[in-house]
Amino acid sequence: MAVTAEPVAPEPGAQATGSRAGRRWWSPFVAARVLGAAGGGVLLYLSFPPRTLWWLALPAFALLAVVLHGRRARTGFGYGFLFGLGFLLPLLAWTGSFVGSLPWLVLSAFEALFVGLAGSGIAVVSRLPAAPVWAAAVWVAGEAVRGRVPFGGLPWGRVGFGQPDGPLLPVAAIGGEPLLSFAAVLAGLALGELVRRIARRRSPRLLLAPALVAVLAVAAGPLAALVPATPNGADRTVTIAAVQGNVPRLGLDFNAQRRAVLDNHVRVTEQLAADVAAGRVPRPDLVIWPENSSDIDPLRNPDAAAQIDRAARAVGVPLLVGTVLRNPDGRTTSNSALVWEAGVGVVERNDKRRVQPFGEYMPWREFFRLFSPYVDRAGYFVPGDGAGAVDMAGVRVGIAICWEVAFDDLVADSVAAGAQVLAVPSNNATFGLSEMTYQQLAMSRVRAVEHDRPVIVATTSGVSATITPDGTVTASTQQFTPDVLVDRTRLRDTTTLATRWRSAPEWALVAVGVLAIGTGIVVRRRAARRAGRDEDG
Repeated sequence: MAVTAEPVAPEPGAQATGSRAGRRWWSPFVAARVLGAAGGGVLLYLSFPPRTLWWLALPAFALLAVVLHGRRARTGFGYGFLFGLGFLLPLLAWTGSFVGSLPWLVLSAFEALFVGLAGSGIAVVSRLPAAPVWAAAVWVAGEAVRGRVPFGGLPWGRVGFGQPDGPLLPVAAIGGEPLLSFAAVLAGLALGELVRRIARRRSPRLLLAPALVAVLAVAAGPLAALVPATPNGADRTVTIAAVQGNVPRLGLDFNAQRRAVLDNHVRVTEQLAADVAAGRVPRPDLVIWPENSSDIDPLRNPDAAAQIDRAARAVGVPLLVGTVLRNPDGRTTSNSALVWEAGVGVVERNDKRRVQPFGEYMPWREFFRLFSPYVDRAGYFVPGDGAGAVDMAGVRVGIAICWEVAFDDLVADSVAAGAQVLAVPSNNATFGLSEMTYQQLAMSRVRAVEHDRPVIVATTSGVSATITPDGTVTASTQQFTPDVLVDRTRLRDTTTLATRWRSAPEWALVAVGVLAIGTGIVVRRRAARRAGRDEDG
């Protein structure tokens, strides 16, 4: 059976010429669409933590659906770009906290280009039957590209990461964050199609399909919660402590007093040991320190090693220490997590596997130096190639250092390496009192559900947290306050469908999106040829 589509509506002023064309191009309809696109992006931003307004993602994509319906691909790109700016400019504002507005604006505008491409694709498929389904797949395809290119990609701000407080969260256990994004976007797009049909006074029969799709998309979360993870062995309970030592100052110079940062973590750990001895808290089986808790290389500096060993002796259990190690070449460094045992020193090491461009290293350094004096403050870090998991006191701990938690494959690799619990050692002091730490915490909650694993977030300056496998935050710290969290953590030996399928759901959705765009292009060309023949006749 041939696939047909509605004829493409011309843009306002498309048939006009001269000065009249300029006047008609900026019509009230175009102005409304511009405001709708940008406003939808702002609504999507407001749906993200630290707010718990997850449901705002639905009207955000409803607006986008209405704006893009029937538009041409190039027009869809423009509206998609505006949607991306409305979303990413406020979401990524923390990137400019201490380096100025220009890098933040450039990054946001560049990432919005990918949203523009998704908008172009959504416009192309908007007149196909079941358009919201294909459009949601197109959106996931856009997120897949944005999360991989350039320089390894920026998965920050994927829609699923804004849903840890919503009913859709259990979907992550079925198909990971991509399927969670798909469900949330689909619900919003279907809502938009429903509103559009109501506004056009379509018959009640034509309202049924988008209403049903929206309901089913939202119901996917509760239905996914009914699917149990596959048990592989018996559960057991351990006690894990996360130490937040705090830093002497905010911003890029957080580690200007590097010894002070290390001493802070030693002091808080010794206080933990005192609390254990006094019976105020249970004795931990292992202790997690954050990323950069010792920016002094303990393998080259005996005084730093002595301080770390002092803390390990006090608490009497292995420490996971975040540190910066100077590599043998004398030029590059590694962002490492070391398992430190008292009197022994380092027994295991995990290096950060995906280092952050424009922070931990600077691509095209000479070129970008033309735009910002902060370029020379970027590091010379190199990525590690480990499994992303270490053994501590008989516990297999998966390691996702800071922004690594945003990457599906890295977390999946840690679980595949046998991780029973996920640790997210992070240093958020660089970004001050911004929303960055809450956005990262939301990602950790999604990962907990995705792989049915407890997650321990340990940061230098907050927010540190303990998270159960269902994504619940059981305890958390305040920002820029020394603190320690001690959690009785239930370790599970289970496998979720998301863990088993890894990236297969994402690639399936990408394929659906690409095929839908191809179909949309063919259908539009056929419709244009038919329209041309009708005019000739």
